[in-house]
Amino acid sequence: MAETVFVEAINQATAEEMRRDEAVFIMGEDIRRAVYGSTANLLSEFGEKRVLDTPLSENGFFGAAVGASLVGSRPIVETLTSFMWVAMDQLVSQAAKMRYMFGGQATLPVVYRALMMYGGGAAAHHSDRSYPMFMNMPGFKVAIPSNPADMKGLLKTAVRDNDPVIVFEDGTLYGSRGEVPEGEHLVPFGQAKIVKEGTDCTVVGVAAGVGHALTAANNLSKEGISVEVIDPRTLVPLDKATILQSVAKTGRLVIVDPAHKVCSAASEISSIVAEEGFWDLQAPIQKIASEQVHIPFSPALEKLVYPDVDKISKGIKKTLEN
Repeated sequence: MAETVFVEAINQATAEEMRRDEAVFIMGEDIRRAVYGSTANLLSEFGEKRVLDTPLSENGFFGAAVGASLVGSRPIVETLTSFMWVAMDQLVSQAAKMRYMFGGQATLPVVYRALMMYGGGAAAHHSDRSYPMFMNMPGFKVAIPSNPADMKGLLKTAVRDNDPVIVFEDGTLYGSRGEVPEGEHLVPFGQAKIVKEGTDCTVVGVAAGVGHALTAANNLSKEGISVEVIDPRTLVPLDKATILQSVAKTGRLVIVDPAHKVCSAASEISSIVAEEGFWDLQAPIQKIASEQVHIPFSPALEKLVYPDVDKISKGIKKTLEN
């Protein structure tokens, strides 16, 4: 195991997959300059033909990646979640639907790396956390790592997958550190991880919500409250079995989701448990998600929008009142 920064894990996964398979290339805006750090040194190793700087035209290069994937390449596209709206026609009308529309004759091994740059005063236009919208669209696989090891392992798995995958990267985690296994490291899709075992309440965290949930769980352990923390790692496919088994054990569920509360990942997980694990519940499900407002520029106001340790702790205690 080697301690690695989250953004370095992205770089390692990309370089390893490009060395392994010449069909893999990366494209995006200013990636040769490695503005966000995740594409550092790729240009010097792989050259201009495999590290492509694109124009400021997401609809153009998102579509070019779809075309490249159809003829044997395995493109990785770096973007910000807030720029994905410009390319929704290529994402939703083409990438998500093309394999189905062609009766399975086409495969689209394209990976979209979507950086979520919220929490730093980026205001409404650049602070989106849009993964729930792509959960709603059949055809996409959706990965959402919460630590460097999963970031590396999920990205490598995504590159090798023959379906379109969107990997949502939580920008608040870019500087975080964690141990990453040395050598070949793949994390399978659809397998959640129990980060901390407990008996009183299940907490499912999404992205940075996992770390907040773990902090809350550790704090509450001092009060004699035993919290189980689950990281789904991928939202599509979602490991329902692990979540339902945990709820059957604890009888309570809290979901921590940095996306807006309405029609969120938290909403879908709540719905699944309400439908398939209702008789195991001893208290109403609690959703700790972002408030249903646009993200303000003011740092003092912005921090009030997102889930935090205090909100999670209160949510857990509320389930224990019943």
